[in-house]
Amino acid sequence: MKRVLLLLAVLLVSCGTVIAQTNQKNVDAKKAQKEAKKAAEQAEQMNLYNEAMNAINAKDFVLEADKIIFKRGNFVYVNSNVNFVSMKDDRATIQLSFNFAPSGPNGLGGITVDGTVSGFEMKTDKKGLTTLSMMVQGVAVSANVTIKMFKGSNQCTATVTPNYNGNRISFVGNLYPTEASNVFKGRSI
Repeated sequence: MKRVLLLLAVLLVSCGTVIAQTNQKNVDAKKAQKEAKKAAEQAEQMNLYNEAMNAINAKDFVLEADKIIFKRGNFVYVNSNVNFVSMKDDRATIQLSFNFAPSGPNGLGGITVDGTVSGFEMKTDKKGLTTLSMMVQGVAVSANVTIKMFKGSNQCTATVTPNYNGNRISFVGNLYPTEASNVFKGRSI
């Protein structure tokens, strides 16, 4: 009887060891998969960042905003296809359109303004924060536009500060080259 119990105990310990080793191999495999997925995501984000930086340097980009932040910190989520800040050569467009508003001057429930860019200046600090500032002047717009983007991602914020009042507004979203963008421009004022 003692032999049977001893044999049974040895068998259970052996099975437990095999199961523990199998579980450890599964944990290691899952950990390796997770690390590989994270590395692939980082590589993709870095590729988007490089494309965005090339577009900024070529002065041919679109910031597609999915969130608008108002002067006092209130915000609203918006459709990125119709809310954007763009630049092509020396021309800029700022379009704001809310999902719930009735038709506005641009036909999309908001406003679209075009202007000429002056004072284009780009700086990158030690931590990799790229700051782009420019002045946009046109028939219906006179504003300073500041775009900030951190290294390793194409996510950025564009703050539009009108020169004639303090009603600044920030567009939060992703920056793309114009040819990779999917925006719909309404009628300009």
